[in-house]
Amino acid sequence: MSGYLNDRPRRTKLVSRGVIFFGGEELNVTVNNISINGVLLQIDQLGIDIEYVFTQLYVSTMVDLYLPELRLVGEAEIVRSDITKDGHILLAMEFKDISFTIEEDLNKRQCYRRNIANPGKILLNDHYYNFTTLNVSLDGLMVVLSEVVDVQVGAITSFQCKGLGLDGQIKVMWVDSVYDGNTRIGLQFVNGENKKLEKRIPRFFTK
Repeated sequence: MSGYLNDRPRRTKLVSRGVIFFGGEELNVTVNNISINGVLLQIDQLGIDIEYVFTQLYVSTMVDLYLPELRLVGEAEIVRSDITKDGHILLAMEFKDISFTIEEDLNKRQCYRRNIANPGKILLNDHYYNFTTLNVSLDGLMVVLSEVVDVQVGAITSFQCKGLGLDGQIKVMWVDSVYDGNTRIGLQFVNGENKKLEKRIPRFFTK
């Protein structure tokens, strides 16, 4: 038993606030303790009971996590849930895709970006090019094309990404042709395409 305990990651107790995106909602949470592998959170939101938690866990065990005081943001998986004597819900989470973000980076961001790889098509220079998304937010997409393409910043064009249920107009915000012959493009939604993602991706950051 002592060997098992010694092998467990060290857990640091602390009180820190944050937000999780769970069941299509942003919920306020308090961090009870944290280790290099995960975190134990308490849900502070009123009206959330253990039945609600179990119902959402049947849909997915993955959540988006934003802990500004600890400068952590990304995805985690719920591995255990419990309820305290005073009725608060506890969630034990294992980090899956977490990044440590410095304050300068947080200030530059307008909303949270989830790393998602999904194929799609975009119309550029009267030709449809295949792309793969690198990350997705409520503001837009970051995509990569497997070839160098001359793209005009500021252009508004058509795109589709069936895996995300998106099909409409999008604006080219920036272009970067990288050394391996690919082209990365930052795209901003036009005409409310982000409405289709509001129950699937949180904002977290404010403009």
